[in-house]
Order: sequence, then structure tokens, then C-alpha cells
Amino acid sequence: MPEVMDIILRAPEPGDVDAMYLLENDPELWNDGVTFAPLSRKQLWDYVDTYDGNIFATGQLRLVIETASDGRFAGVIDLYEFDRVNRRAYVGITVVKSMRGHGVGSAALQQLCSYAADMLDMKQLAAVVREDNEPSVTLFKSNGFEVTGHFTEWIKRGDTWVAALHLQRRLKL
Repeated sequence: MPEVMDIILRAPEPGDVDAMYLLENDPELWNDGVTFAPLSRKQLWDYVDTYDGNIFATGQLRLVIETASDGRFAGVIDLYEFDRVNRRAYVGITVVKSMRGHGVGSAALQQLCSYAADMLDMKQLAAVVREDNEPSVTLFKSNGFEVTGHFTEWIKRGDTWVAALHLQRRLKL
């Protein structure tokens, strides 16, 4: 596992719009999410301008991953489908290409797990990852997530369907 980079998780700011624009509009990443069309800077500006980080009210939380040493935008990490009764949510993470392989994702995932357990009193987190996305599968497994399910033909890629894994991490007993 690469050395864990020193990062900060924080709320999105207006200055992040251009970096988020590049990340959200990378067609290579569309295979992993539910986006099928480009997002405009205005859409992202409106999102940031009205951002509500209260996961109990919105059911989701987006945090920007920033390098601690020089404040560079390194990606985003999300909690979504938050279940307040059962204290669980799904995790999504995207790291900018130039920062991949440097421990950014691992550091962000570790911080998010600690925050979810300690501040949000969450019991568990889960992720759904394309089975053939080895870097993401490795990221989650190396940070305490276990494969708890296999979804056949779960994600559409062009004219084909690919399998996905359900990974889960218990934060509290």
C-alpha cells in the first residue's frame, strides 16, 4: 500500500467549481457513476452555492479532498443514501488523475470512516464498485471493507453489462 498522503476533507467552496467541472466531466469516469451528460459550471456553482452539509437533512454529504501541504484540489468523497435510522451510508470517491497512486484515496477514506464513526455515530459504510475496477476494489479492501455481495450485469458500459461488488465496513460493533 502506498504511503498515506496528508490530506484535509472539507466542504466544497466556490473556488472548487473549475476543478469539480473537470472531474465531473471526465467521460472516463462516467462508467463508474450515474452521469451521462456533462455538467455546466453554472450547475456546479449552484450546487456549491446552496450546499447543505447536514447529512441528517439532505441524506448526503460531499467533501472535497485537499492536499494539506499545498491546498491542491485532489478529488471528492461522498456519503450518499444515508439511512439515519440504521446509521449507514454508501461511499463514493473520485481522485484526480495526477494524484492517483499517491495514497490520497486511502487517506480520504480513512478520514471519512473516522468522521462517520465518531461524529455521525454511523455503524457501517458500503460501496458498490465495478468488479473490473481493480484500483477501487483494492482501495476499499485495504481500508477494511469486505466484499459482501456480487451483482451480475449491474453496470451498463456501452453495449455491455459488467458485474459489480458490494463492499462493506463495520465502523462500530
